[in-house]
Amino acid sequence: MSAEILEVLKRGGFLAEGAEARLEPLTGGVSSDVFRLETPTGVYCVKRALPQLRVAADWRAPVERSHFEVEWLRVSQAYAGGAIPEVLFEDRASNLFVMNFFPPDKHSVWKADLAAGDVDVGFAESVGRLLAALHAGAAGSAAVAARFDTTPLFEDLRLGPFLRHCAEAHPDLAARLVRLADRTAATRITLVHGDVSPKNILHGPAGPVLLDAECAWYGDPAFDLAFCSAHLLLKSVWRPPHIAAYLAAFTALQRGYLARVTWEDAAALEARAAELTAAVLLARVDGKSPADYLRSDDDRGFVRAASRRLVADTPPTMTGLAAAWRDDLGAR
Repeated sequence: MSAEILEVLKRGGFLAEGAEARLEPLTGGVSSDVFRLETPTGVYCVKRALPQLRVAADWRAPVERSHFEVEWLRVSQAYAGGAIPEVLFEDRASNLFVMNFFPPDKHSVWKADLAAGDVDVGFAESVGRLLAALHAGAAGSAAVAARFDTTPLFEDLRLGPFLRHCAEAHPDLAARLVRLADRTAATRITLVHGDVSPKNILHGPAGPVLLDAECAWYGDPAFDLAFCSAHLLLKSVWRPPHIAAYLAAFTALQRGYLARVTWEDAAALEARAAELTAAVLLARVDGKSPADYLRSDDDRGFVRAASRRLVADTPPTMTGLAAAWRDDLGAR
């Protein structure tokens, strides 16, 4: 694998012939192989998409998603600058690209911070501001929409394995979940990242850095807000001593984002986000990509029961959804 990747980089001119280079696998990749590349000219990150994702269920996705990730990174640079990695090289035939490397001693993974109880509420708000800037930048752009006509990929990577798979597991909620998936698939508002998870956000000295845009799609921005919001709520199940801090971070994320929604009615977006958050919570136990940190039957059972109630009767605001979640946590 390493020799093959180095050959691609040399053939494409990113590495000089005869140059010494070392590839070191980085951990945590579900959908891609990710490497640290050390060369005489610097240290970089290499990413290559996998045809089959590393989850228990049989989950395959077209590897051309790598190119759309590259496109998302290039487009989003214009809206958020240093919060987005810079693409330095792409070999589309190999579904491989190179971007700048963020030193881990200065860029912690937000998921690790949260797990340790290091909950920076101001940082959560800055993530909300970043998402709003990205969504505002591409909203209503026919040119960007044409570059990201990727609904089939979004179905393969998100709507199918999360919402539709849950509909099969919960027949009594199937109509709601399928209707939500169909509505989301038909929505075209702005450029969506699709995987705004704390594991894909670095806490850097200048603020958040957003990684891993393989699910890039021109669609419903409510999905990005919901995806990140669901993770913050789930952390309160994973690390109960920090419930209050996680809920404060959830509130800060909404504050940073919703106050900056200018491209559509903020209340309408928030209502869609609340429905999607409830569905994503359920999907993190019964979808094809369950949250890796919900390991006990008790935790999974709690999330299943609480999220089922939220899917069946979703509050119209994110504040209301968080209040219902907090009440359920208090009753455990």
